[in-house]
Formats: sequence, structure tokens, C-alpha cells
Amino acid sequence: GGFVQGLGWLTTESLYWDKEGRQRSLGPSTYKIPGSRDAPPDFRLRLLANAPARAETIFRSKGVGEPPLMLASAVWNAICDATGLASLDLPATPERVLMALEARRG
Repeated sequence: GGFVQGLGWLTTESLYWDKEGRQRSLGPSTYKIPGSRDAPPDFRLRLLANAPARAETIFRSKGVGEPPLMLASAVWNAICDATGLASLDLPATPERVLMALEARRG
């Protein structure tokens, strides 16, 4: 779930406003949020076996929640690597990727 959330944050979730300052990305038709089907079909993750639990934490807990969100940065890196772009504005929507490629081409 966290990975797909990060995937959207980096590739599809873009806000748009008109010239009068009104937000135009208001719902599912204009604000693209990824769903469970957007997760890679082959998604492998390996947990650290026997990772030490720190005594200073509450009940020796380990972090849970949205750390997988940061795994999605690999998607942005892969887009930059595949296109040869050194930098790319986020979110890296298909339109922005194409515009960056065309700008580089001249």
C-alpha cells in the first residue's frame, strides 16, 4: 500500500489551477490516484531476518506504517535512468516525461 501511495505521489498525483486560481484537479477524473492494480505484478520485498529490537523503543517496537512510501523513489530513478534525464520535475507524469525528452532533443 505504501509503495503504491508513493508511486502516485511521484508519477500521477498532480494539482492544476486555472488562471483565476481555482483548483481544477478536483476528483478521480482529473486527480489521478493509483489503485491496487497499479502495483507491480512481480513485487518482491525482503525483510531483515533477526533484526535487533532496540530496548529504548516502546515494547521494543520497530517502525511500521508508511516506510514503503520511500521505496517508490526507485520508480523515479528508473524513469530518469531509462530516459537518460539527469533531473525530472515531480510528479513525473507521462506528459512531463515527454516534454522533458523533447526539450532535451531541442
